[in-house]
Amino acid sequence: MTPSDNLIDGRAIAEQIHRETAERIASLKARGQAPGLAFVRVGEDPASRVYVGMKERMSQRLGIRSTTEVLPEGATEGALIELIGRLNADSGVHGILVQAPLPRHIDAARVYKSVSPDKDVDGFHPVNVGKLLLGDTTGFVPCTPAGVHELLIRSGVRIEGADVVVLGRGTIVGKPMAALLVQKARHANATVTVCHSMTRDIAVHCRRADILIAALGVARFVKADMIKPGAVVIDVGVNREPDPSAKTGYRLVGDVDFDSVREVAGRLTPNPGGVGPMTIAMLMQNTVRAAETSARPRTFDPQT
Repeated sequence: MTPSDNLIDGRAIAEQIHRETAERIASLKARGQAPGLAFVRVGEDPASRVYVGMKERMSQRLGIRSTTEVLPEGATEGALIELIGRLNADSGVHGILVQAPLPRHIDAARVYKSVSPDKDVDGFHPVNVGKLLLGDTTGFVPCTPAGVHELLIRSGVRIEGADVVVLGRGTIVGKPMAALLVQKARHANATVTVCHSMTRDIAVHCRRADILIAALGVARFVKADMIKPGAVVIDVGVNREPDPSAKTGYRLVGDVDFDSVREVAGRLTPNPGGVGPMTIAMLMQNTVRAAETSARPRTFDPQT
């Protein structure tokens, strides 16, 4: 395999998932139900506006009815939670996404906890976090780890028995990623090591990984000499690097030093074009699953 052949095309795989999601949406609409997704944004952070815009456009393309609620930068935590409460009560809204980052005066954990677990398509509510750790597949998995998992599965990467190193212990990617891959389940059963800022000899851990998932948030942190030849490398990082030649004055780069690592890795994701499209694909899929679940009659189960 030459370096040009070893890329994992996140855009192509995301398109596969979008086609599957569109079929499920068509089935729902045939039964008279249109999936609804609400985006909540606080303030006018430029990156947040871009990210929400991308998700809005994909919702429109797939036929998901979306709305965007914007509160001013100075909005109180109480006002935000009150807005989420109204969305929780709206039967036409099946998924709620609160766009990060939130202003510093707002406790993000309390906000995410206020979203109904049944509408928590970001997978951040404690109920869904707990279900993931327990291996309960009825919960929602955070979109980026879920997207990485699908990338591995649909690229034919063997996860069972693999040594996996996850760089980063964040609640959005690192921890849920480890929880997904360590489960006693199909497409899991990996031996997972989570490395972070206090890990000693981090390169030693990386060099034994069959699968390396970089989510540290440090530009070009992973170098070629940290990679076992033939390993699978997934780059989750999104970092701004100064670039005077760019219109914005910066460019986005990943956590992996792509040009050098691609000469050593067996498979790796480009950045952009790897994990990013998958995150949006999994958000759309989670929203449709929320709508499908809401359409089913509920019965009492004393075990839940």
